[in-house]
Amino acid sequence: MLRTFLARSCQPQHLRVAPAAVSGVRFIATTQATPAHPEGKECYLERLQGEDHGIAVLNFNRPKAFNALSRKFVGEFRDALQELRYDSEARVVIVRSLVEGAFCAGADLRERSTMNMVEVKQFLASLRDSFRELETLPIPTIAVIDGAALGGGLEMALCCDMRVGGGNKKVKIGLVETKLAIIPGAGGTQRLPRLIGIPKAKELIYSSKILNSASAKDYGILNHAVTEESGYSKALEIAREILPMGPLAIRMAKSAIDKGTQFEIDSGLEYEQACYAQIMPSEDRLEGLASFREKRKPNYKGK
Repeated sequence: MLRTFLARSCQPQHLRVAPAAVSGVRFIATTQATPAHPEGKECYLERLQGEDHGIAVLNFNRPKAFNALSRKFVGEFRDALQELRYDSEARVVIVRSLVEGAFCAGADLRERSTMNMVEVKQFLASLRDSFRELETLPIPTIAVIDGAALGGGLEMALCCDMRVGGGNKKVKIGLVETKLAIIPGAGGTQRLPRLIGIPKAKELIYSSKILNSASAKDYGILNHAVTEESGYSKALEIAREILPMGPLAIRMAKSAIDKGTQFEIDSGLEYEQACYAQIMPSEDRLEGLASFREKRKPNYKGK
């Protein structure tokens, strides 16, 4: 996106923290509350504790620019992703904004206007790489869209495994680049058709249509569109459902789905078997069998 559209649809307001739970979602008293924002940080990790240990929350906090992707933001974003990639304790990641009315405004066009052509190319390459790093994290990722996710903001959300939309009127979802006589340039023309099908993606991209949560769910962009103002509690509920599962199995399942479905069916099945073979000698597999036999809760260690 483009800040023009965000400026029309949202106004920068005070930071807010999505509620920890709503009716129908269990509350874990031991879950760590959102900490004070680290000074100067635009993108940072929060690690939940207690029964939610293993859930990491990647927070966006650049209110004056609707989380527009500046050099600083992208640098901190990539640092957080690298930390998550090699963290054996992280099992699920929730990506969310702490800025009222915005998920992510895409590229920072004001900063970009100060760059020469070489710097623009370098920044775009770094941006595309960062989205790919998010997409290829070996653990499940869930995007919470409680505000505008237009252009690059939606392209970022499309890199997550799942997306949940809040029910407030500030949720605006779309690839709007053709309205400014450009095209999505950070993966939107490739990821959206793979997600919802070519005809639907063409309709949305050609028309620069902007969707609310309910419409985005109907198109297949969102997994869930909640009626509550924030989708964070629903994302946390999904993360808690994933958390007890065998972490190695989740990683291999993600790899089998993401990579195997790029092949024709026979090659895809072979890749699935290769992923399955990596789990066979694991301690977790033996623990799963033992816990089933002994009718107890398994204690998986990711080994």
